[in-house]
Amino acid sequence: MRILVMGGTWFLGKSIVEEALQRGWDVTTFNRGRSGQDVPGVRALHGDRTEEADLNRLAAQGPWDTVIDTSSSELPPRDVRLAAQALRDAASRWVHVSTVSVYAGWPHQTLTEASEVLECPSDADASFGYTGADGSPTKYGFQKAGGERAVTEAFGERAVFLRPGVILGPGEYVGRLPWWLSRASRGGSVLAPAPADRRIQPVDVRDVAAFAVDQAAASSAGAFNVAHPEGMSFGDFLAACLAVTETDGRPVWVEPDVLVEHGVRQWTELPLWRTHAGVWSVDVGRAVAAGLRCRPLIETIADTWAWLRADGRPVDHPRWAEHGLAAEKEAKILAALASDS
Repeated sequence: MRILVMGGTWFLGKSIVEEALQRGWDVTTFNRGRSGQDVPGVRALHGDRTEEADLNRLAAQGPWDTVIDTSSSELPPRDVRLAAQALRDAASRWVHVSTVSVYAGWPHQTLTEASEVLECPSDADASFGYTGADGSPTKYGFQKAGGERAVTEAFGERAVFLRPGVILGPGEYVGRLPWWLSRASRGGSVLAPAPADRRIQPVDVRDVAAFAVDQAAASSAGAFNVAHPEGMSFGDFLAACLAVTETDGRPVWVEPDVLVEHGVRQWTELPLWRTHAGVWSVDVGRAVAAGLRCRPLIETIADTWAWLRADGRPVDHPRWAEHGLAAEKEAKILAALASDS
């Protein structure tokens, strides 16, 4: 197999490259050479995927069996379209990393691949879309839906769309699991979002990578939701964070309405916490039938802590600073709760 990975130097892109190399595949990567290091063993090509001349030079280096696009999350649909059009005759297949945010019903409804997708034209610029008053739909979701449409127009039935929710694991750049591990390592009373038995479905980056590489060699088409089939409870998640960090931390479970009263922001200040009914209700039956296999999340937690302790440093990204509750704010809320009890 000869594949082209758009990106390929950090987190999911890097994991995909490593997985493909382990299978003995011929891997080319294309990126600007600014974020992370090229994985040894790849043919590294550098350029700007938003520049037509760079894309034309890239296409001339083909052909490839499959393009796996991991680097379009911050791009408007028109730039995704530019790349897909430039490479449609240089590759037989396109595996596109998208998001569950493309669904009109996320995060309120249980999602299947048949759920309605947001409308966005393939030539839209970065201004298209909006974020609703309650945080849904999101402008990001509109943009990613337009990116999917751009790939469909270029590759048709040769396109596959992976729609993950939250991806965790070693190398994470968003900072969700690293924040919980860092907080657990400080010990003491830990503010936790009740109920403890609420199930979450984050998925390990290495498992998403393996599935993406599987799809690169498959003959399937269309969309696959990618999330952990079993997941774990928030209580077990926090217990695992406390266990691997070997601290004396003790969760203080607080009801959602009380957290909101104290101004705690869902999804960011307490990462992975969101009260919408559908946020962790993603049907992954189609992906499981196609070979998605997910390791127990406790392994993801332990391996991420090992990476952090080994001075794991993700690529700098502004989203890292968005996640986590300030220690002072947490202490103030815990003190107020204790005085009310």
